[in-house]
Amino acid sequence: MSAFPRATSMERIQQQHLSLPICSSQQQQQQRCNDWIFLDVPSDITIDVNGVNFTLHKFPLVSRSGRIRKLIAEHRDADIARIELLTLPGGADSFELAAKFCYGINFEITTANVAQLCCVSYYLEMTEEYATENLSSRSEAYLDGVVCKSLEMSVEVLQQCEGLFPLADELNIVGRCTDAIASKACAEQIASSFSRLEYSSSGRLHMNKQAKCNGDWWIEDLSVLRIDLYQRVIEAMKCRGVHPESIGASLVNYAEKLFKRKPALWTATSHLRVGLMPGSIGFEEKTVVETIASLLPAEKLAVPMSFLFGLLRSAVMLDCTMSCRLSLERRIGSQLEMATLDDLLIPSFQHAGDTLFDVDTVHRILVIFSQQDESEDGGLGYDSDGPNPPSQTALVKVAKLVDSYLAEIATDANLKLAKFIVIADTLPGYARTTDDGLYRAIDIYLKAHQGLSDLERKRLCKLIDFQKLSEEASAHAAQNERLPLQAIVQVLYIEQLRLRNALCCSFSEDNQKTAYQSRRISNGALSAAMSPRDNYASLRRENRELKLELARMRVRINDLEKGHACMKQDLEKSSAKKLMNSMKKFGKLFISHSPFRGSSSPSKHSVIADSKVTGRI
Repeated sequence: MSAFPRATSMERIQQQHLSLPICSSQQQQQQRCNDWIFLDVPSDITIDVNGVNFTLHKFPLVSRSGRIRKLIAEHRDADIARIELLTLPGGADSFELAAKFCYGINFEITTANVAQLCCVSYYLEMTEEYATENLSSRSEAYLDGVVCKSLEMSVEVLQQCEGLFPLADELNIVGRCTDAIASKACAEQIASSFSRLEYSSSGRLHMNKQAKCNGDWWIEDLSVLRIDLYQRVIEAMKCRGVHPESIGASLVNYAEKLFKRKPALWTATSHLRVGLMPGSIGFEEKTVVETIASLLPAEKLAVPMSFLFGLLRSAVMLDCTMSCRLSLERRIGSQLEMATLDDLLIPSFQHAGDTLFDVDTVHRILVIFSQQDESEDGGLGYDSDGPNPPSQTALVKVAKLVDSYLAEIATDANLKLAKFIVIADTLPGYARTTDDGLYRAIDIYLKAHQGLSDLERKRLCKLIDFQKLSEEASAHAAQNERLPLQAIVQVLYIEQLRLRNALCCSFSEDNQKTAYQSRRISNGALSAAMSPRDNYASLRRENRELKLELARMRVRINDLEKGHACMKQDLEKSSAKKLMNSMKKFGKLFISHSPFRGSSSPSKHSVIADSKVTGRI
C-alpha cells in the first residue's frame, strides 16, 4: 500500500494524473476498484452509492471521512458491513475520487472534478478535524488559488456545478466562480480601454475609436452555461459595471446559440402553444426568452432592434408571460424609428381564421411610441438615456413604416376593417408629411375587400388627407373607381384649387387676381349645389380648362423671359461700346499733352482741346 503524500502545496497534489472513465454498470465499477484497493486484504464493508457497490475497507475510510466514521460507530455492536449513500453529490464517480484519496492514490485535481471534490468532501466530512491536509482543504485551496484567478477555468467549474445543486450553491462554489468571471471581465474591459488610449498631435490624451476592442473575448465562453447560471453571471457583471454594449452582445450570442440548436423557434409555421410544462418541448426555450428579456440592459441601442423583435416573436410563439412581452414591446416602442418592415411582420400563432400577422402586438407598440410625449417621464417605466418624446424625424420614419406595414397586411382576407383603421389612426396627423403611402395601403385594402359597403369605404377614406396627396397620387385617385364618389369629388376639387392657386400666382395685377378668384369661387358655389354626378363632370371639365390656361401662361412667361434676356444682352453690348469710345478719346488727349513731343510749347488747338476736356470733367 502506497501512502498518500503529505503535500503542502498545489504542485505536490498534481504529481500524477489517472484517467477516470465513467462506467455505468456495477461490474465495471467493481473492476475499477480492484485496480487500486488492497486485493490481499479481505474487504469488510460495502458502500452503496446510488445502486453502485464499492467493496472497500473500513480503516482507510474512517481515517479521513467523519460521516463514514459516525455511521460505523452508530452500528458498532452490529458490526455493520454495508452503508448506503443514496444522496451523495456527484454519484459514484465523485465517491470513487474520495475513496482513492482515502487510500492514498494520487490523482490530479482539475477544473473537471474540483466542484465534485468540494461537494463530496463536504458530504463525507473530510475536513481537517479528522485528518490534516484532507480532501476538503485541498479542493478548496485549488478552487480559490487556481480556478478563481482565471475566467476560463471559472466558467468550466461553473458548468460542472450544474449537476451539483443545491450543495454547490450552499458551499458558495457558484458565487465564487460568478464573482470571479464578473471581476475578470470588468478588468479585461478596463485593460482594453487603456490599450486604446493614445496621444494626439497636440499632446492631448484621447480614445482611439478605430482600434479594435479585445476586451469582450469572454462572450463566447459564457454561451455554454445553463440559463440560470448565465443569469447570475450577467447580474454580477451589471453590478461590477461591465459595459451595457458588452452585456447586450453576450445576450445576443447566447440566444443565437440556443436558437441555432432549436431552429423551429424561428419558423413561422411552427405552432408551439400554451400549457408548456417543465420537461416539455419548448419549456427550456420559453425560460431562456423570459430570462434574456429580464436581463436586457436599460440603455437604448445596447442590442439590435432585429434581436428585440426576434425575442418578441419567440415570446409570442412560446406564449411567454405577459410581463415579458410587454417589457419587450416597451423597449421596441421607445426606439421604433430604427425598425424595418420585416421586423413588424410578426406571424400570428392564434387559431385558424385569424390574421396572418399579429396586428394587436404591433398596435400596442405603436401606442407606446405615440404616447411617449404625454408626460415628461414618458410614463412607460422604461429607463432610457435619450429624450422621451419622439422627434419629428422619428415620427416621419415611423409613419412611412406604418404605411408600408398597412400595405403589406392589407391583402389579408381575414383582416377586419376596424383593425386596419386603428393601426392607421394611431399616429397623430402631423406625423405624415404626405399621405401617398396611406392612400396606396387603403387602395390595396379596397381591392382585396371588394365586399365593403359604401359606408365602410367612406369611413376608410376619411383617414386620407387629400390635400397631402402628390400630383401623381391625386391623378390616380381622381380615376379610382374603388373610392367612394364623394372622395373622388373631393380629390378633383382640391386639384382644382391647386391649379387655381398656380394661375393666381402667375398674374401680377391684384385686380385681375381678385376678379378671377371671385369668379371661380362663385362657380364653385354653384357646382356645390349640383348633384354629385354633375358636380364630378363639371369639375373635370373645369380642371381641363385650367390646365390649358396654365399651359398658355407658362408659354407666355417663357417668351417674356427670352425677350428679357435678349434685351439684357443688347444693353450690355451698347454699354461696352460707349466705354471703349471714351477710352480712345482720353488716350488721344493724353498723347497731345505729353512732354516728350517735338514742340516745347502747346499749340492753340491743344489748349482748346484741353479746355474742352476740363470743362467736361
